[in-house]
Amino acid sequence: MDVIFFGGYDPAYPRNAVLRRGLELNGVRVSECRVLPGRRFWLRYPALLRRWIGRPKAQPSSLAFLFVPEFAQKDVPLARLLARLTSCRVVFDPLASRYETKILDWRRKPKGSPSAWWNRAIDRWAFRFSDFLVADTQVHKDYYRREFGIDPLKIAVLPVGFDDRVFSMALRNVRPANQTAGGSFTVLFFGSFLPLHGVDDVIEAARLVFELDRSVSFRFIGSGQTLGFARTRAAEYKLTNVDFEGWLSQTELAETVARTADICLGLFGRTEKAERVVPHKVFQAMALGKPVITARTPAIEEFFTDRENILLCRKEDPRSLVEAILELKRDPALRERIAQKGHEMVWQKYHPAALGAVLRDILEKTAKRNPGA
Repeated sequence: MDVIFFGGYDPAYPRNAVLRRGLELNGVRVSECRVLPGRRFWLRYPALLRRWIGRPKAQPSSLAFLFVPEFAQKDVPLARLLARLTSCRVVFDPLASRYETKILDWRRKPKGSPSAWWNRAIDRWAFRFSDFLVADTQVHKDYYRREFGIDPLKIAVLPVGFDDRVFSMALRNVRPANQTAGGSFTVLFFGSFLPLHGVDDVIEAARLVFELDRSVSFRFIGSGQTLGFARTRAAEYKLTNVDFEGWLSQTELAETVARTADICLGLFGRTEKAERVVPHKVFQAMALGKPVITARTPAIEEFFTDRENILLCRKEDPRSLVEAILELKRDPALRERIAQKGHEMVWQKYHPAALGAVLRDILEKTAKRNPGA
């Protein structure tokens, strides 16, 4: 089997890094035909064509796929053309629709605007020009089916998982300073500060915790759309228990999480998209043996069980998040049990080799459904 990752995408982005490694660990020949994201498609297409023509040819194989990674909707039409010329199949892993992200989550334009129509159209073309789609959750699959009329038999679910080279087993035994030297208790948020993360509710929870237990500190790592609001609100509240830090490399992030976090936070957003995703950071934190608190959503409950391998709080309710944080702080046995169960689960089911095996099976089934591609 040959899989060519195709399009304008970031090779370091965790989703495709995990899947490329997972396929390779399962004996799949993986290559790339890519350009960096950010170029307009009329500049990207000629560059992709040049790379396609000059690429080393794959070994003869009865199974060959062009795999278009996350967020590369505009590259699917070109992938379809090249696939039809070379008897490949096109598999697209959108991770999220453009309409869902830009209109529903980022709220850049109203739902009835020309921009909303255009982004829906791009999604629709990308989904329908693909031989198969990969969704990260069942509720995302249901959304693609309902919103874009995609045959559910054309979509498979594959969670995002984690990169075991970065969020490694070796870091599992690194303990936060307070557990060895009597420091503060640290609640860690890391991410891209998108609306679906719900950072405003986390800041409100930090304010409430500050009034109840000043030994608890909140550390925010990352940057993005809502960071300015979070900084402003923390300053208005005069929260000395809150600290902000910019982007870290994946390796630095993993080491920082292992070394400093007593609890890691997931998603708390109030947008529609927040109901449908389970972000990398949930799997990454669990891989490092950290207990995770996140809002109860349909997507989260597909994979995790409250008070067994995760602790869930009520969505849109900062007080519920406060209760969860303080309960884990005061109950080290519960904290350790949730951390251990989450750790065991992700290392059994959501590491690259396991996900690569699932994706390989998906591709084989895709070939059977599209024998003439």
